Amino acid sequence: MKLVIVALALVAIAAAAPQNKPEPPKILRSEFEQQPEGAYQFSFETEDGIQRQENGELKQVLDEENKPQTVVVVRGSYTYTDTEGKPQTVTYFADETGYHAEGDSIPKPARR
Repeated sequence: MKLVIVALALVAIAAAAPQNKPEPPKILRSEFEQQPEGAYQFSFETEDGIQRQENGELKQVLDEENKPQTVVVVRGSYTYTDTEGKPQTVTYFADETGYHAEGDSIPKPARR
């Protein structure tokens, strides 16, 4: 019985030991600006090569009942290094029609 308790105690100690987790990448640059009416822009870059930039602008659209609505139109891009060491960039925009992304890593729909 004492052997089981000692074994469980050793397992608990081992589980509580600090794990060697890698440090998250450091942020080299970060910018953010927000306008009072709701428009914004931001960008950042990390030491491992990740980059992102985005801006949002307000736009008036008509809803399904033809009533005016204000939406935020978002445009941006991000860059990362894939598992083969190649930089990948994705550009995107999102508006009342949905989210649209383009880049070499984004699958293309089959043409008919």
